[in-house]
Amino acid sequence: MICDICGIDGVKIRLISRAYGKGKDLLIVENIPLVSCPHCGESYLSAQTLHKIQEIKRNRQILAVERPVEVASFA
Repeated sequence: MICDICGIDGVKIRLISRAYGKGKDLLIVENIPLVSCPHCGESYLSAQTLHKIQEIKRNRQILAVERPVEVASFA
């Protein structure tokens, strides 16, 4: 796969988790494919991935599963 930023072949796909919102409106989306280029150091989400995240956020009542989450403060 070719990097959209530098145009060099060899990008890697990493699966990440992202949090959207806060408090009782918090939604964590897991296994998001992140394009990561070892040549230029850039990481980005594809347009297709961003559209899918928006779809998940719109349909969170149907798609999300409630789980307890432990929270720690850095400070």
